[in-house]
Amino acid sequence: MDPDAVAKAFVEHYYTTFDANRAGLVSLYQEGSMLTFEGQKIQGSQNIVAKLTSLPFQQCKPNITTVDCQPSGPAGGMLVFVSGNLQLAGEQHALKFSQMFHLVSNQGNYYVFNDIFRLNYA
Repeated sequence: MDPDAVAKAFVEHYYTTFDANRAGLVSLYQEGSMLTFEGQKIQGSQNIVAKLTSLPFQQCKPNITTVDCQPSGPAGGMLVFVSGNLQLAGEQHALKFSQMFHLVSNQGNYYVFNDIFRLNYA
């Protein structure tokens, strides 16, 4: 399977779900998964989704500008690095962000093992 196609499909699914139904992201994580959100480390699928659903905005429209990926390890994992802008509802200016996902293959399906998110202030 083409890693770039997998990365593109994952990114499209992730950000569409993030905007429409953040609780639906729970299936992309497992109990060993970890999210670092602006320096705060959170482990476990339920805890990660609790953090994402508690963010102080309900809707955001992502505008993805780059998606880079690399194979990771002999088990078929992959690193996906995303950058872009988040347009929050009611806000005039978009927020620049970067996010890195470490996807791990589990019997042909991928889940997020590591997820690091940062806003880019520059």
